[in-house]
Amino acid sequence: MIRLFTALEIPDDVAEKIVPLQQGIDGARWIERPDFHITLRFAGDIPEDAASDFAEALEEIPVEAFEVELEGLGEFGGARPHTLWAGVKPSEPLRILQGRHESAARRAGLKPETRNFTPHLTIARLGRVETAEVYSFIRAHSPFAAPAFTVDHFTLFSAKGATGGGPYVIERRYPDFGWAEED
Repeated sequence: MIRLFTALEIPDDVAEKIVPLQQGIDGARWIERPDFHITLRFAGDIPEDAASDFAEALEEIPVEAFEVELEGLGEFGGARPHTLWAGVKPSEPLRILQGRHESAARRAGLKPETRNFTPHLTIARLGRVETAEVYSFIRAHSPFAAPAFTVDHFTLFSAKGATGGGPYVIERRYPDFGWAEED
C-alpha cells in the first residue's frame, strides 16, 4: 500500500508570504515549507497496482498554463477547527484540472471523491486549540493575498500514513519535462 495524492507545488515567492504567518496559535502544528501544496486529488492508501494505474492515467491529462492566486484565510472544522488554510481564488482552469484528476482516479479504479473540491493550502493542523484563538488569528491576518503564480505542471506525491503525512515525497511531475529529482 502507498498513500498518494496529486497537487500543485508552491513557488518560493508565494511561500514567503505564508511562512511569516506560521506563529501565534498555541498547539498548532505548522506545515513545513517543503510540504506546501494545493491538493488536486487525494488517492489515499492504495495497492501498488492501483498506484501504477493512477500514475499512468495521470499521463493523459493535458496541462495548459494558467494562473493561481491565494486569497483569504479560513479553517475547516467550524466549532472545532482542525485545519488552518490559505484559500485559492476560484478559476475555471483549476476546476477543469481537478476534474481531470478525479476522472483519472476513477479510470484507475479508485472510489469517487465525495467531498466538494475546496482548493486551499494548509498552513497548520490544529489538534486541540482554542477556537477563539483561531478566529482571532484569521481576523488579525485578513485580508490575506499572495502573488499569482503560473501553473504549468502538477505533481504526484506520496505521504506517510500518519496524520499530516509529511514530509511528502515527489513521485513524479506531469508533464515530465525531464525534471531532476530534488533532495
